[in-house]
Amino acid sequence: MKQSSQFLRAMTVKDFAVLGVNAIAYVKPVHNDGHQAYSIHAADGTALALVPRHDLALATVRQHDMEPLSVH
Repeated sequence: MKQSSQFLRAMTVKDFAVLGVNAIAYVKPVHNDGHQAYSIHAADGTALALVPRHDLALATVRQHDMEPLSVH
């Protein structure tokens, strides 16, 4: 545990910004042209995709070997 806390203390702001960028994607409900849609974003905030349904957003994220997290 002590090594973990030392590692975290040594991380830079940039290290934290990319933490989980290839493992986590956020799914956020949005309105697109007056319709409900779901925006998929990488952990660093980069927009990846826009899909029409929540289940499709989750499936898309998982298909790319990432874990989806919902943002409200």
